[in-house]
Amino acid sequence: MIEKLVINRLLQLLEEDLYPEDITSRVIRGVKVKGIIFSKENKSILAGNKFIIPFLEYLGLKVDYYRKDGELFSKGENILIFQGDAEAVLGVERLVLNMLSRLSAIATETRKMVNIAREINPKVIIAGTRKTTPGLRIFEKYAIEIGGGDPHRYSLYDMVLIKDNHISIIGNVKDAIKQAKEITSFSKKIEVEVSNINDAIEAYKAGADIIMLDNFSPQEVKEVVKMLKGKVLLEASGRITPENVKEYAETGVDIISSGYLTHSVRSLDLSMDVEKLT
Repeated sequence: MIEKLVINRLLQLLEEDLYPEDITSRVIRGVKVKGIIFSKENKSILAGNKFIIPFLEYLGLKVDYYRKDGELFSKGENILIFQGDAEAVLGVERLVLNMLSRLSAIATETRKMVNIAREINPKVIIAGTRKTTPGLRIFEKYAIEIGGGDPHRYSLYDMVLIKDNHISIIGNVKDAIKQAKEITSFSKKIEVEVSNINDAIEAYKAGADIIMLDNFSPQEVKEVVKMLKGKVLLEASGRITPENVKEYAETGVDIISSGYLTHSVRSLDLSMDVEKLT
């Protein structure tokens, strides 16, 4: 099921380039070539070949060599080699490069944040958010996992997450949690996003499973951790990047979630050369 979903999604993305056809590559029909994807970046974590390899095979292209997701690669190293008709190889080139460049960047930045945070707080979880690129969530969440992070929610069904707008409509944290408990299965956790220390305490008293401290300063997070650590899972979120993740890790919080991992990373510089086979 997942593989079918991935293939269909990648076909949709490929259509952006190939609808109705590649009018340039008509001049090289019948020529066999090898496409060599290589890196122009140093010390990066590969992510995306898990999806790209079966997709290339689905398109009738032959994969000769590939590096495994999670492996470290450096400038000048090959990460994927495949062959087939030149028209097909060049037609899929940009999609392959875009996906591997973006997913590897996410994995690399995630690994960076995980390493920084766990040097201070070995048990802390670095998590993503739903601030993903439309249409690419399944891929970007996977890249976070390859980097050593937690994907957090894939969709609104994964767990209850009561946010500021829910609270604004209902009126207060306590009633929001009460109503959620009344209509939610015991199998689903309930997380509450709060914007101040008093609401964090209220969420704990009302029985939240997880409390998200949204846009709290490290000092404010530390105060909540001092009061509630071990009683409820605590998550820090909001404007957290590799530059300040250490400060949040030092608070002792259980989870650090960061939208930066998917909305602000810079894609890696990868390229493709071709070699004519016939």
